[in-house]
Amino acid sequence: MSDLKERTKEIQAGPKGRHRTVQVTVGNVKVGGGAPIVVQSMTNTDTADIEGTVTQVAALARAGSEMVRITVDRDEAAAAVPHIREKLDKLGIDVPLIGDFHYIGHKLLADHPACAAALSKYRINPGNVGFKNKRDTQFTDIVEMALKHGKTIRIGANWGSLDQELLTKLMEENAKSPNPIDARAVTREAMVQSALLSAARAEEIGLPKDRMILSAKVSNVQDLIAVYRELAARSDYAIHLGLTEAGMGSKGIVASSAALGILLQDGIGDTIRVSLTPEPGGDRTVEVKVGQEILQTMGFRTFVPLVAACPGCGRTTSTVFQELARDIQSFIRDEMPSWKTRYPGVEQLNVAVMGCIVNGPGESKHADIGISLPGTGETPAAPVFVDGQKFRTLRGPSIATDFKALVIDYIEQRYGGAGAKAPAVTAAE
Repeated sequence: MSDLKERTKEIQAGPKGRHRTVQVTVGNVKVGGGAPIVVQSMTNTDTADIEGTVTQVAALARAGSEMVRITVDRDEAAAAVPHIREKLDKLGIDVPLIGDFHYIGHKLLADHPACAAALSKYRINPGNVGFKNKRDTQFTDIVEMALKHGKTIRIGANWGSLDQELLTKLMEENAKSPNPIDARAVTREAMVQSALLSAARAEEIGLPKDRMILSAKVSNVQDLIAVYRELAARSDYAIHLGLTEAGMGSKGIVASSAALGILLQDGIGDTIRVSLTPEPGGDRTVEVKVGQEILQTMGFRTFVPLVAACPGCGRTTSTVFQELARDIQSFIRDEMPSWKTRYPGVEQLNVAVMGCIVNGPGESKHADIGISLPGTGETPAAPVFVDGQKFRTLRGPSIATDFKALVIDYIEQRYGGAGAKAPAVTAAE
């Protein structure tokens, strides 16, 4: 019994305490040091296309991306960055922009000082910031540019573009070891060392810890977990999490959720990105929504009201509950940008849309407001529950419309201002 009590305490305590990291400021966003875990994303537009990039950054920011990374790969892209920043500011979108630099970042930042000033953070890859004798010089140039403009740097090691000199060195040392480990483990160690050695070099140049974020992205779930656990164990830098090249559709969502979920439960991670491959012409904001949902379902943050809905079975041959759940969820997401200011705390709302009498009433009672729709062969009536008590019974062809109206009324009465409260529960009709 004592073991059960201890296990119960552990479960009730929830996720492990957050890994203690040094807090970093990126534009107007706090990362690490106990700040809420930040959701970020990246555009897939040509940054030289100013209007297209502004449109996508705005969409990502409105969807909830708290930082947005853009590719800065050539002069035309670098020249466009200050104009992108200016147009976003005019739209009232103050989301920090992160410049993604590879190979010639030192040159682009030097040749385009307005770009260097407009960005809030520079992302560089120690595997391709420079090669051989040029590596230290070009790395130093970027760090000094960050110091000059008061910017943060993310040092992002990547499995697909790992520092080959470091990897070769570690492989040779491992081959000579009396107890060699497998090549994959050596590669993971190279990832960790690449990030940490680069961070140490940046500190030597003068960049403080509170201006650095580290990442070490791989595309395999188990490798990612191992690399980040080791990175966290050996440093207190702020950490960005992400499964690189996660994939398309459900594969990418499942892989990212599994990897990030385990690390977040371990207390590791200060900012995340879910790197989904969109369908051709698909909605880029999906990765933002998935990132938010990972954090919300795990209890780390709340972004939008939760809609609980049953999966359906032979008792629910009608599609009414599916359509209503979809409509309510879409309605909530669409309205959240304005609701955030009009109804403080509305993101805490729980709504239930259930399909039959088996679990419907019980689940609806657990929600703030819930409806139990009639299943196949059941009486054509839909009881609505408010704060655990039966509130009203809806009937007829307008059940979906009537319930949506009740949800709106509930939100207005509970979150509509000082002293607002939930609707009084009257005798059930």
